[in-house]
Amino acid sequence: MARTVIIEEAGGPEALKLVDRKVGEPGPGEIRIRHKACGLNFIDVYQRTGLYPLTLPHALGMEAAGVVEAVGEGVTHLKEGDRAAYAATPPGAYCEARVMPAAQVCPLPDGISFEDAASIMLQGMTVEYLFHRVWPLETGQTVLFHAAAGGVGLLACQWARSEGIRLIGTAGTDEKCQLALDNGASACINYRDKDFVAEVKALTDGVGVDVVMDGVGKDTFERSLDCLKPLGMMMSFGNASGPVEPVSLLTLAAKGSLKLTRTTLFTFLADHARCQNMAQHLFDKVESGAINVNIGQTFPLEEITEAHRALEGRLTTGSTILTL
Repeated sequence: MARTVIIEEAGGPEALKLVDRKVGEPGPGEIRIRHKACGLNFIDVYQRTGLYPLTLPHALGMEAAGVVEAVGEGVTHLKEGDRAAYAATPPGAYCEARVMPAAQVCPLPDGISFEDAASIMLQGMTVEYLFHRVWPLETGQTVLFHAAAGGVGLLACQWARSEGIRLIGTAGTDEKCQLALDNGASACINYRDKDFVAEVKALTDGVGVDVVMDGVGKDTFERSLDCLKPLGMMMSFGNASGPVEPVSLLTLAAKGSLKLTRTTLFTFLADHARCQNMAQHLFDKVESGAINVNIGQTFPLEEITEAHRALEGRLTTGSTILTL
């Protein structure tokens, strides 16, 4: 048996329930993994509220790290006793142990702790694909990154610095702006005090940025288009403030033949080889010291409700993990 967090109906943090579930043996292409730590992400909130519907009841959680206990037929990249970490579908990482598909589970280097791994798999591979898979950025280009003091944002700040990319961040307090600067942002705008469009134009001598990376969604999307230079790329990858309203293609034309994409990490992770390559790239960044993991909050599994309240209330900085 394994303690597991489930929802039986969509709703607020109170919908989360901690139950005991039987853990079976892995079938072909599967593993059984015993978790040491699990990560929290906004996609978990989207699933809990029903924005991203699940067939209910369903376990939640998309990333974790632990030790492989058993390996099913056909699995060759992992073996019993291996340290491993993942960001993977289907949801179900908020638990002590589970049986799951093996393809998106990645061998974890000895030099990276379970806690650090659980905090960076989803967020770190999100940054990896934003910088290298959607529209590969080049040294010297400029990015506007919203919520730069969040878990994804702080990794993006460091990633940009390691690649010679100028990152302008936004955040909601001066303290959060300083955190982004400390992690590699070249500038950070407190959007509660200043007009971020005007500030971006001032910081780029009126030209605008090459790319906007926006995980906030509704509140920032439309004005972010005004921050792009002609032929710029808008990467929308999240809905922390709500889903983006429909946009006319004529708007993109009028604002400078802009490019727009709405991406999801799991599209990129669906290919086994690409998933493993993305994870290795992330691990290399961590082990080289280019990326320093920032775990801002830790909650025991039984405090999952409080953890969701903090995450959804934007009361967190860096990454948030559950310990077991």
